[in-house]
Amino acid sequence: MAAKAQDYTKMMKDMLGAFPVDMTAMQDAFKTSAALSEKMSKVALEAADKSTEISTKWTKETLAKFGEMTVAKEDPADYTKAMTDFASAQAEMTAESMAAFAEVAKKVQMETVELMLAAGKDLSEDASAAVKKATAEVTAAAKKATAK
Repeated sequence: MAAKAQDYTKMMKDMLGAFPVDMTAMQDAFKTSAALSEKMSKVALEAADKSTEISTKWTKETLAKFGEMTVAKEDPADYTKAMTDFASAQAEMTAESMAAFAEVAKKVQMETVELMLAAGKDLSEDASAAVKKATAEVTAAAKKATAK
């Protein structure tokens, strides 16, 4: 009596064919991830744009005040006053600019948290849908396999 070798390749192919893999769940997760990346990039670019505006305004105002300070004076005491005025204006501009930068950072933080919460919800929904669909498909394939 001759032993018949089993065809493991065919057996594996049949087994994997009985449990099809649906890639739509992976595609949905990729789309969700890509959308999150796009939104995060937008937040970062808006913050960079606003920060640049603040820096530019601060620099222009500093140069204008510095220009006022360098004007020739008749009385030596006027130089001291000009330096004091410049230092005072610079302190005020610094406080205003720091507050503006803090607002930008606060907005970025709030938008980032909102995006992450929304993305977590979307990914959770995608994963839940994928698990439900996969469970239904595996159940149907198992019933089909046992019915033979």
